[in-house]
Amino acid sequence: MNYLTNAGALILQFAFGALVTLFVLRILAEACRADFNNPLCQFLYRFTNPVLRPLRKALPNFRRINTAALLIALLLECLKVLLVLALGGIPLAPVGILVMGFAELLDFFLLTWIVIVFAWSLLSMFSSDRYHPVARLLSSLAEPLVRPLRGRMTLGGLDFSPTVVLLGLFLARILIAQPILDLGGRLAMGG
Repeated sequence: MNYLTNAGALILQFAFGALVTLFVLRILAEACRADFNNPLCQFLYRFTNPVLRPLRKALPNFRRINTAALLIALLLECLKVLLVLALGGIPLAPVGILVMGFAELLDFFLLTWIVIVFAWSLLSMFSSDRYHPVARLLSSLAEPLVRPLRGRMTLGGLDFSPTVVLLGLFLARILIAQPILDLGGRLAMGG
């Protein structure tokens, strides 16, 4: 790829990343039962609901997972992959694009969890306002991952459960998401 193509791919990834972030955070907020009175949750609801409202009639939630938001996020990732591959002049195979879109979405979820757990653990080290909307949202999203390990990974008064969770998330990106992405790349290029 030349410089202009790289710049176009970067702009596409940024734009689609911003959109996918809204839907992924909506999925996570609903799944973790984040406080709806939080202004950040209301922002997510207000900006994603016009797209999700018509789909939710056909795709009801599965347990606490918003399937309509999950479908939109997957479609956005598939469209991003399609546009980036087309921009690079790479031949397109629909199955490969679908697999790459799924892998990109899985990797996005894992990366989002990494950022959430890291920011939550960083905020917990400082004496910050626990009732700030960002702190409340981070806490409600990080707690389900850290809670099973809390108290079991302490050494000298320090809790290493966020570190273990982060290590697990990084390993999942390397051992699960990346092989699926590589498979999708081979399928997209017809190999």
